[in-house]
Amino acid sequence: MDLFSATLPGYAELQCYSNFTFLRGASHAEELIERAERLGYFAIAVTDECSLAGVVRAHVAAKKTGVHLLIGAHFQLTNADGTPALAFTALAQTRDGYGNLSELITLARTRTAKGTYLLTPHDLARPEAPYAHLRGLPGCLIILSPEYPAKEERLDSQVEWLADTFDDRCWVALTLHARAMDDIHRGIVEYVADKHGVPVVATGAVTMHVRSRKPLQDTLTAVRLNRSIAECGFDLAQNAEQHLRPRLRLANLYPERALIETLNVASHCTFSLDELRYEYPDELVSEGVTPTAYLRQETYIGAHRRFPEGIPHNVQIQIEHELALIADLKYEPYFLTVYDLVRFARNEGILCQGRGSAANSAVCYCLGVTEVDPARSSMLFERFISKERGEPPDIDVDFEHQRREEVIQYIYRKYTRTRAALAAAVTTYRPKSALRDSGKALGVDPVIVDKVAKAHHWFDSSADLLNRFVESGLDTSAPMIQQWAQLAAQLLGFPRHLSQHTGGFVIARGKLSRLVPIENAAMVDRSVIQWDKDDLEALGLLKIDVLALGMLSAIRRTLDLVSQQRGEPFEIQDIPAEDPNTYEMICRADTVGVFQIESRAQMSMLPRLQPREFYDLVIEVAIVRPGPVQGGMVHPYLRRRQRLEPVSFPSPDMETALARTLGVPIFQEQVMQVAMLAAGFSAGEADQLRRSMAAWKRKGGLQHYYDRIVNGMLERGYEREFAESIFA
Repeated sequence: MDLFSATLPGYAELQCYSNFTFLRGASHAEELIERAERLGYFAIAVTDECSLAGVVRAHVAAKKTGVHLLIGAHFQLTNADGTPALAFTALAQTRDGYGNLSELITLARTRTAKGTYLLTPHDLARPEAPYAHLRGLPGCLIILSPEYPAKEERLDSQVEWLADTFDDRCWVALTLHARAMDDIHRGIVEYVADKHGVPVVATGAVTMHVRSRKPLQDTLTAVRLNRSIAECGFDLAQNAEQHLRPRLRLANLYPERALIETLNVASHCTFSLDELRYEYPDELVSEGVTPTAYLRQETYIGAHRRFPEGIPHNVQIQIEHELALIADLKYEPYFLTVYDLVRFARNEGILCQGRGSAANSAVCYCLGVTEVDPARSSMLFERFISKERGEPPDIDVDFEHQRREEVIQYIYRKYTRTRAALAAAVTTYRPKSALRDSGKALGVDPVIVDKVAKAHHWFDSSADLLNRFVESGLDTSAPMIQQWAQLAAQLLGFPRHLSQHTGGFVIARGKLSRLVPIENAAMVDRSVIQWDKDDLEALGLLKIDVLALGMLSAIRRTLDLVSQQRGEPFEIQDIPAEDPNTYEMICRADTVGVFQIESRAQMSMLPRLQPREFYDLVIEVAIVRPGPVQGGMVHPYLRRRQRLEPVSFPSPDMETALARTLGVPIFQEQVMQVAMLAAGFSAGEADQLRRSMAAWKRKGGLQHYYDRIVNGMLERGYEREFAESIFA
């Protein structure tokens, strides 16, 4: 901080809407945090409208920058007759205050349809059971937001109610945006607040991190109101003052005591999301039995069932290794929760199958979560669970699509709706929707909007989009077309609304609503938390995926048919591990209706790859994917498999990682191994690389890893061509 900045009053922004206040906030939470740091703010609060959906991203960004983050939400209270009562912002002071805030949002959201909320003054002054503990919202600070310009009589009654309800934990916001009535507004606010002994505090009611986002904010307003920008009139913000303003600008606008009061408010808010501690359900084991002992017992019961002639020595070693790691990380309740669901499904005759990295686990195999013997693959167990990652493993369990509802209702019956809910899925603007909404807001002819949206499936920037506009016959020198490209590019990736995850359940020991707000889903009898799977991962919270798979329903009917023909039960585990006649059929690409290898791309690859054993099919499914294809891995692997070129390795270390795929990296696990062995990545960094590979479409490219991978390999003596191919 320079000497001049040090002479300015300190400032904490106490009211910010991120773009998780859908179609109002025009900046990502991360942008708000980074801008606040550059401006030298003491703190910044993310206070979305009746929502905590954006706070995890703000929390992660704040930890990187060191900015003091305050967590809160903004509310509009409604009278019994439906008229607006008053608006306020609540900031969590403590963990208990955060729980109360989360419950208040849950109350407001679950009593109305998806996307809306309802909160009355009665809910805070004299709430009914079971929300009686929310009276006065303990553990939170309250900032009243007067309407503009303030009306003395109305504000007087609001401040009186405020002081009666929240005692000395309330303030009145003074929000000045260089509008015509600012002086009158300020005078009324200060007079009424002083009359009731309630301090005045400066706020910015921020909707964007920089003023240049004003066109985008106008676009969002137009989308929300379903009009063009030209038709929005006075519904648009009068100017661009709702951004994070420099402290000199604030010092020239606000009285010094209102600025200093922001620091007082911020200093009383010590809560951090790091204080959240997830507690697993505890009714999974009998009283007097520890989760560790019960998991070990059930694992070995399953192991003896899997290996009736005796548990092989290598399997025994793997089981002990996994159990020790699970116990060390205290993940036993997670495995037992999944085991409970799978056991219920099997008892009810519902076919289910764990997949993904869970197939690497001997414990999951013994518990019946997966039918894949991990000894038949060579994927890294550390992809599934590792100390470096410090978070629960992610087990996806597929159930027959026609009977998954039975499993979902079992979860609700066992844990109740106060303890179980689906994770959210954040629906974001993709290229088509960004083009459509921004074009409509600008008043572009609907026929042109439709034509352009259908023609452009992806673009990376406004410049890229302008080049594509030329292909559609648009005049890119026209100001409206240039603005369309800019707005569509800015809108790309913005959250549009929350929907429900396909089957990711969050289950808690106590009230889930004290951990994260719950709201109604669009589907009947569904409730959804406000965080998606990335947010849950960032905080280390448990999610169990209860997914539906149509092919399992087909397999169930097939097994029933075979059982009828044989006159005895025939289950999935009775299918032979290998069968030459089946592989002959597969090599002829006679695979219509065969799960995973029935697409045209797979059927064209099968005669060339000639799979003859299970691991060949693993490679077959993995190689017909964008990564290996775009990375140029397919043809080298096929040439080596057909013995048209020799199998070679750049180093002995690479032979360890790439031997089973003939020296060609195909799997993400192999890229992890190569990054660790050849580019100097730690295990945690390699896992982060894997995550980025999996999410590159949603979160952007992998270019920031280029120097680390390629230069790291060059420094260790590898050829540039090999290093470039690994990155590709």
